[in-house]
This record gives sequence, structure tokens and C-alpha cells, in this order.
Amino acid sequence: MNPNRPHPDHRRATPPLSRRLSLAVLGLSALASLFNPAPVTAQPAAPLRVILPVGAGSGVDVIIRSAQGALTKALGGQPVIIENLPGAGGITGTQALVKAAPDGQTIAFVSNNHAVNPSVFRKLPYDSLADITPISIVGGSPFVLVVNPQRVPTRTAKELQALLKSRGDAMNYASSGNGTIIHLGGEMVIDALGARLNHIPYKGMGPMITDLIGGQVELGVAAVGAVQTHIKSGALRAIGVTGKHRVASLPDLPTLAEQGYADVDVGGWFAAIAPKGLPEAQVKRLHAALVAAFNDPEVKAGFARRDDQLLLTTPEAATRFLKVEQDRYAPIVKRAGIAPE
Repeated sequence: MNPNRPHPDHRRATPPLSRRLSLAVLGLSALASLFNPAPVTAQPAAPLRVILPVGAGSGVDVIIRSAQGALTKALGGQPVIIENLPGAGGITGTQALVKAAPDGQTIAFVSNNHAVNPSVFRKLPYDSLADITPISIVGGSPFVLVVNPQRVPTRTAKELQALLKSRGDAMNYASSGNGTIIHLGGEMVIDALGARLNHIPYKGMGPMITDLIGGQVELGVAAVGAVQTHIKSGALRAIGVTGKHRVASLPDLPTLAEQGYADVDVGGWFAAIAPKGLPEAQVKRLHAALVAAFNDPEVKAGFARRDDQLLLTTPEAATRFLKVEQDRYAPIVKRAGIAPE
């Protein structure tokens, strides 16, 4: 054998350069895995804190809790913690929202009182418009004028007007509290009817409805969802819807506008807001999650059962709406003589 001739097995004993590089990379990768184990699965995001400036069991509380699971799903599994902070017409809870960091981890759902309070209270601990970031006007609840049928025999707004003009000074109308939207709704009705009644404020819708049914007060404006079953049972009689449209659960009940009182246009609404300075990316994230959550079929079915309305405006539309509502309620408060506290 020629000693200068390569060994016949030499090419098989030494792999080509490209293969040697591949093997080296694989070897280094395997070695690296010993020192760099697979990353640990990321922990769930911190919970989204949802502040409700209303008591547990109230209309807004029921609505938001019905969407809690859907909101968690829409946020990719981020837990949602609901915190009721009632007090001072919603000021307590809203102040907590205003003080929170604008990091997308805290929002609140406020209602009409948020737009009414600047006209009712002499000094607020925040600016209702400048110290928040509106995300969406999520929904609304229609209101209805109801009477105790044992104390008030009338069935229409015209009949009620005639009765009130004859003995209104001896009759009472109830509200869920001084300066609340239910109070202003009652004032709008009384003003439209040209009557004078005594205002009896209660601490919430629950005790107000209890005394309406019991006959301690004769009439009042209330959310349809709160008195729906009492109207159907006959414990209360509905005179008219206070908004622009009839409601599905009471299709034969006309609006007060249909009965000749076009100036009566009031209903409930609730809005999602965040602290001032929330980054645009977080606004979009939270808005998209709210739209997805409240469009969940089960959540929408609950809205339909309660005659609630699903709105889901853009952040820009919510900003404009809150300003318009605040300006709209100011003269009503003044005309009603509601003294700032």
C-alpha cells in the first residue's frame, strides 16, 4: 500500500465542515440547557381593581357583577376584583379612583351622580372632568314614574296633574337621596306637571321603594329594573316612562313625552372611567375588554331582562357626554333649590 495514499476510511472518520458545525451547535445548546433551564411560566397579572361608588345590590352593582367573569376572560385571564365604596353620593368611591395610579390596574363605574355632584356639593375633592380618563359610557337604565295605587287613583299623567293641582301640597314624592338623579328626575316631573309636593329623601332606592309600596309616600321616579316586579304585581302603578322610548317589559306604558310632557327626559347611565393620565395604550386595552365583556351573550341577556340599554361608546364620545350631562343638570339643581352641601 502506498504510504502517501489516504486511508480509504479517512473521509468517513472526519465529517464534513458543515456537519461538524451543526454538531457543535447542538452540543453547545445541550450544554447551555443544563445552566439555563426553561423559563418559568409567567405569573397571572395583578388583579384589575374595579371601584363601585355604590352599595352592594344596587342596580349598577348588579350589572357590573354580572359581567365580572366575562371581563376576566376579555382581559386574557386577568382577575377582576370589585370593591364597593359607597358614600357621599358617589364621592367616596370616585375619590379613591382619582387617587389611584394611572397604570391601567384601577377603573371605576360611575353613574349620573358623577355629573350632578358638581352642582350639589359646594366643594368636591376632585374635578369631575379634569381628574379622570373616560373609557366608555357602558349602558343605561330607563326610569319610570310610579304611584301607590291605594293613595293615588290616577292612571295617566293628565289625571295625575289634575289631582296634584287640587291637593299636591298635602302629598309627598320620594327620592333615593337629596341631590341624586332620582331626586332630579322627580323634580323634572313635578315641574312639568306644574305641581307642588313635599320631597322625602331616603338613603337609597331600597327603602324608598319599601315606603312607596307601604303608602308612606305617594309617588316617585325609579329605575324600571328596581320596580318592574312591583308594577306587574300591582303593588305600584306606573304612570309613564321618563325617557324618550318605551321599555320592552312594559310595552303598553307610554312615555311622559307621549302624554304631552316632552320636557321630561331623564334616565340612568353608568360609565367606566380611569384616573387622569392613563396612557392611550391602556385606554384602548380596557375599552376593547369592556366591549367584549358586555357583548357576551349571557351579559346581554341580563341587560334585556332588566330593560337596561347597552351603549358602549368610544372614549371620545364618553368625554363629550360627561361634559354635556354636567352642564344639563346644573340649571335643574338650581331651579329645584337643592342647596349645595
